[in-house]
Amino acid sequence: MRRNPGTALAALAAAATALTALTPTPVNASVARVATIVVAPEGSDRNQGTADHPATLARAQRLARGLSDTSDVVVELSGGTYRLTQPWKLSSADSGRNGHTVTWRAQPGEAPVVSGGRRVTGWQLQNAAANIYVAQVPKGKDSRQLYVDGTLAPRASITISRNDVRVTQTGLTIVNPALNHLASLPRQNRVEVESQNSFTDRYAPVQSISGTTITMQQPAWNNNNWGYDTIAKPFAGGTLLLENSSSFLKTAGQWYLDPDAGLLYYKAPVGQDPDDSDIELPQLTSLLQIGGTYDSPARNITIEGVRFEHSTWLRPGTSTGYANQQNGAFIPSAYPQPTDFLTSCQSGCRLFEGARNGWHQIPAAVQVSAATEITFTGDTFTHLGQVALGIGNDANAHASGVGLGTSGITVHGNTFVEDSGAGIVAGGVQPDAHHPSNPAMTNKDITITDNLVTKVAQDYKDMSGILSTYVTHAAIEHNEVSDLAYDGIDVGWGWGANDPGGSTDYKNRGLYDYQPVYTSPTTLSDNVIRCNRIHGTKKVFHDGGSLYNLSASPGTVMEGNYIYDNHNTVGLYLDEGSRYLSLRHNVIQDAGVWAFTNAGGTNNTNDSTFSENWYNTGATQVATGAPHNNVLSGNVKVSGANWPTAARQVMEQAGIEPGASSNSRSFSYGATPPRRLVAGRTRPA
Repeated sequence: MRRNPGTALAALAAAATALTALTPTPVNASVARVATIVVAPEGSDRNQGTADHPATLARAQRLARGLSDTSDVVVELSGGTYRLTQPWKLSSADSGRNGHTVTWRAQPGEAPVVSGGRRVTGWQLQNAAANIYVAQVPKGKDSRQLYVDGTLAPRASITISRNDVRVTQTGLTIVNPALNHLASLPRQNRVEVESQNSFTDRYAPVQSISGTTITMQQPAWNNNNWGYDTIAKPFAGGTLLLENSSSFLKTAGQWYLDPDAGLLYYKAPVGQDPDDSDIELPQLTSLLQIGGTYDSPARNITIEGVRFEHSTWLRPGTSTGYANQQNGAFIPSAYPQPTDFLTSCQSGCRLFEGARNGWHQIPAAVQVSAATEITFTGDTFTHLGQVALGIGNDANAHASGVGLGTSGITVHGNTFVEDSGAGIVAGGVQPDAHHPSNPAMTNKDITITDNLVTKVAQDYKDMSGILSTYVTHAAIEHNEVSDLAYDGIDVGWGWGANDPGGSTDYKNRGLYDYQPVYTSPTTLSDNVIRCNRIHGTKKVFHDGGSLYNLSASPGTVMEGNYIYDNHNTVGLYLDEGSRYLSLRHNVIQDAGVWAFTNAGGTNNTNDSTFSENWYNTGATQVATGAPHNNVLSGNVKVSGANWPTAARQVMEQAGIEPGASSNSRSFSYGATPPRRLVAGRTRPA
């Protein structure tokens, strides 16, 4: 039973205070001294953090700062919901010092929740015929998400045919008279167009609607209509929606928020009284920010057994929209464009290349940058309105303004479920990510093991479950990644354009008018993607692959992974510029293409080896001849479900290892062979 929410988290970045009231207690002569602080939702800023007199999170943080240079510190969070009024920030001042550690963990048997939302109550029936209710919420607070009894509720929306409208440089022209009613919509500048394409998921807000003319906000509209896979020319069609109008409340479960009036509308299912449900409206755009500076990083901090919930990300509803390019990267501002971009720049163009190095990343609800030896274990990241956990992303994706610079980060035994963006994003996409101007910016030694990542990227569907971009030695092992619109696990960035010598394709496109041709390698190398179970991918987008790489990644190994139920698309996908990878001992079941290299033209998708993999369906589309020289060796096509013993061992050992997490999880895999992992084993037999 949860306790009632208590005092909201106050200013967490207060100056360190000298403390003597809480004395660390030696455990024994051979073990480090440990100080324990207890917090509770109803704790007090005047308490000393004992079981009888628990502190607040803010008070515990000040206490921990005064102890962490002489002892290990354990801050125990009792059960209940900690409702934040501002993000929780852990800086270098909150580090474990002198070899000590600071651990923020759930009390044994407890389930603390760190929430950026508010529970909505006081519902009144506003339209009895349509069963629409309304409740008052704080004015001026916007959100793109609402959660009803632990489920993401859909925003009010309608689906239209692409043939109903015609794309123009300023917006859309309605050509189907059945949509002429759109001109009478209220609050037209709250309405958004969402376009789900081949690999991009784009949002652009409306400015106004008059007659049959829909004028869109800029620069969102222009930025969504040049480059590749645009709203105007999606590579393979896709769903087109109009969203976020009270007039679209036609389906039970939908909602609409009017932040100016402070009113939330909800079309309840028949027989449901919203006051009987737990309805949570996110208020914060981030929950936890861990980071220092490159000279003084945050260090030696563990977060264990904590549940993070209820955040939102508001950028797509602004005039810049969400001009998505791939996997959460987007164009954030206006750039010079060709006057005829609707015809001349639908498969790239020189001016589009000039925008590439300015792309931003979606910020995460939990952010880690300029930090070392940080651990997340047994935590749950759910009902978050963006990326759940961001590790060393570009500075634009961190509220601290300091990006990149992560090392020794461990993400083990956590659950990522029902989030709007990716579960985990490690690394950045801008120049300092691949060729750091300061060596301390390098992202390295990031370990992501035994996590469950499922049903994420629910709003920004273009994102994979786990993405690692420019990282040196990312170990992504024994995770279960499932139920996704797009890819499962993606590694790399840059399309080979930032690798030594560059790419002739991108020279021809004009990229090097805006950046150098690098002579040194990027930070992308020596990654291990091993023994992961990847299934239920590609539910919306056909482009990409269940397990995917982009650009040169010397020393990288993808082995022992089990891929199935990927909707007849690509299992192992090496995209532009992928070089020097070894893909071996993987099992790919029921794919349309089991192995693919995007090796057209002169894009340097070269010198990788596919060896001793098993597959039962699908084409082999790997460029093995000069100049690409990829190698196929010892791969075996099996008949139906007649997997040989070695393949079945891979299938059994892939995924979360038994006992790897304090989170208790069990799932049914249908006809999948039972799992009998050998404790500690990381390689297939």
